Amino acid sequence: MNPLTGIYGAVSSLRNRLFDRGTLTVHRLQKPVVSVGNLSVGGAGKTPFVIMLGELLKARGIRFDVLSRGYGRKTRGVLVVDPNGSASDFGDEPLLIARKLGVPVVVGESRYQAGRLAEQKFDVQLHILDDGFQHRSLARDFDIVLLTERDFKDQLLPAGRLREPLSALTRADLVIMPAGFAFDNSDIQYKPRCEVKRSLAVHDSPDRPVAFCGIARPEQFFAQVRAAGIQPAAQVVFRDHHSYRAADIERLKVVREKSGASGFVTTEKDAINLGPLRSELAPLAIAGVVLAIFSPAKILDAIFQKLAANG
Repeated sequence: MNPLTGIYGAVSSLRNRLFDRGTLTVHRLQKPVVSVGNLSVGGAGKTPFVIMLGELLKARGIRFDVLSRGYGRKTRGVLVVDPNGSASDFGDEPLLIARKLGVPVVVGESRYQAGRLAEQKFDVQLHILDDGFQHRSLARDFDIVLLTERDFKDQLLPAGRLREPLSALTRADLVIMPAGFAFDNSDIQYKPRCEVKRSLAVHDSPDRPVAFCGIARPEQFFAQVRAAGIQPAAQVVFRDHHSYRAADIERLKVVREKSGASGFVTTEKDAINLGPLRSELAPLAIAGVVLAIFSPAKILDAIFQKLAANG
């Protein structure tokens, strides 16, 4: 075992025990908080799930906002996301959520302060806490944790991608599993769970495009592109949350010429990070993540049942 992994695990365990004992302060908002998180670093589909959960809440007539750290933004403090703004101001994922859902999205290093601002400015009934499983300084009323197949055989940081071990799922109220995945783990054996199947929706994709992305697990995107019936002429990977510049556009154009590709395909998050440079890559297809949830009503029923039980 990597000695740093042992140190990381010990620190993480100590931190959780301090929260469990009340040694570290937990702040509570006036309205209930539903957290969407995961165990690993990126790639679990939290943002598409937040959007899907938001659509389910809207269909039930529930007024809500989304609280996020705003990872990758160059600003600081608590800000309400302007859907017409830039990723550098608010972060790519909060901006995507705001554009998709059309509800208040508030970013802040302190999600508690973000929630307080939301409660002052907006008439909401509920907060969705984005990427909140490890953000224990904010009290939550319901914890949803997304798992990937890789989580079951991965290691803690820095040797692997896990932020916490599977045993942390004892704090979860609902676990979202990959559809059809067989597991044998006592930490989730009796945990309430739903299954989800991920796919891509790509409209008007060029023939043999250059597929490129700056996400946590690019190989997953490329595999889903192929599963959608698209055969990329080339693949280009950028770092997660990459903010595109003119030099990146030129690099992509060179790849297109060398590979004989007729255009490009990328993710919705990358389209956000391209900003105005997006027009220089025409024709460009944007691949949206589609989540098929088995028994989606089960998710809202579980949330509302616990909220009602807690008063």
